[in-house]
Amino acid sequence: MELNALLAQPAVLPSLPRAVALLMNQLAHDEPDLRRVNQLLGTDPALAARVLELANSGAFAAQRHIAGIPEALALLSTAQLRTLVNSAPLGTASRSVPGVNLPQFWRYSLHTAKLARSLAGSLHQDQVAAYTAGLLHGLGELVIHLAAPERVQSLNTLVAPLDLRRSKLEQHLFGYCYGRVSAALALRWQLPQVVVDALAYQHAPFENKAYEPLAGVIHLAVWRARAREAGLDDKEMAVSFPDEVGVVLGLDIDMVLQQDPIDWTPRSEADAGEFA
Repeated sequence: MELNALLAQPAVLPSLPRAVALLMNQLAHDEPDLRRVNQLLGTDPALAARVLELANSGAFAAQRHIAGIPEALALLSTAQLRTLVNSAPLGTASRSVPGVNLPQFWRYSLHTAKLARSLAGSLHQDQVAAYTAGLLHGLGELVIHLAAPERVQSLNTLVAPLDLRRSKLEQHLFGYCYGRVSAALALRWQLPQVVVDALAYQHAPFENKAYEPLAGVIHLAVWRARAREAGLDDKEMAVSFPDEVGVVLGLDIDMVLQQDPIDWTPRSEADAGEFA
């Protein structure tokens, strides 16, 4: 399926049920705690995307494109947020997205967002844009799975959706990878160009005419989060570290790991509060 045909397919991006429930409870108040609302929206890629899409729509005529959830919340009313959250499709069925472990995907996306924000801060880049790009970067993978479940199943037998080799194999087999799909979505949602470029070039930063450091930030954050999901040990991480990206940004593996903001609590101990 060509990229344009893929993007023309309807795709229902599911949200984390716990985040939706907590948001509905918070938004039921006459004066919701916007700090808590911001925190909860920042755990869910699909909800964050819908909020940013609405904030960047023609209804608001903002002077500039909105990159982050805090800016979006300054524009949207409580009633608009209630409507958006109440209508969010939930990822409750085991096959809401065939071939994708949604709890793992949500956890991984949140970790990538946190890592991207931390790395961006060390490089004096826009941390808000970095967090957004990190949170949304993998949505294209969900779209690919939803639009072509049979075709992608054969790929899943070779590498898991969060495998470090995934983008290269998708590019080889499909002619595009999940990052290109995520970028096309971000462009459709009228997100800032810096976010669109970071998503479009995340799989191969600096191999294009546009030099966008944020693409390199996302690439390194993705590497760290996927290495964790794969359970790589220190030696395997050293071998897989994308040195060519690190050199351009002035970061080696030790510097990247030192910027790691996440307490990697064993998953069995963290399940109950993973997305709090």
